[in-house]
Order: sequence, then C-alpha cells, then structure tokens
Amino acid sequence: QVQLMESGGGSVQAGGSLRLSCAASGYTYSSYCMAWFRQAPGKEREGVAAIASDGSTTYADSVKGRFTISQDNAKNTLYLQMNSLKPEDTAMYYCAADRWVGILLAEYEYNYWGQGTQVTVSS
Repeated sequence: QVQLMESGGGSVQAGGSLRLSCAASGYTYSSYCMAWFRQAPGKEREGVAAIASDGSTTYADSVKGRFTISQDNAKNTLYLQMNSLKPEDTAMYYCAADRWVGILLAEYEYNYWGQGTQVTVSS
C-alpha cells in the first residue's frame, strides 16, 4: 500500500526558507514520478514542482528560481526546498506519486496523495 507523509511545514516571514519532506513507503520509490502540489484557501490545487522517474524536473512558473525539488532514493524521501518565500506561497502543500504520469504537474495524473503540511508566509 502506497503511503506518503509530508513534514516540514510551518510559519515564516516573507523572504524566509522552508524545506518540506515527503516520506514514501509501500512501493518501489525510484520507479515512480513524484510531485508537490499546493492548495490555498478558496483556490484550486495547483502543481508546484515534479520529478520524473528519470530524474528530470519541472516547476510552475510562479516558483521557478525559488523552489527546488529533489529526492533521496536511498531514504525513499522527496524534498522541496523553498527559498525567498512570499505571502502568496501560503497554502497546504501535498506530496503526490504515481508510476505512470503524462503531464507532471497535472493533478489528475496522480493516484497517491499525502495528508498535507501547512505553509504560512507572513508579510
């Protein structure tokens, strides 16, 4: 059974940094595509960053140059380093995984989701 558990969220001031982690279990981690999504109150969930099984990455335009997605296959863990945070980055952040993904930042491509971790950025 695929399980994903996020951690690392919190409250920071604008310009600060946070690193989110997603611990995965129940499947062969390295064969799956992984992604981070976020959902702000009153808004739809949006793709933030993703990493394919071949290690290639993609980012939403809103976070390019500020966020970095990475993974440690030995630890079955996905990371999201978030720098230069802005108030508009405030959201619940979710980790997602699936083996066969066409569009890496498309929510409908992923069947496995974590419970989320809250990120709040104050101005």
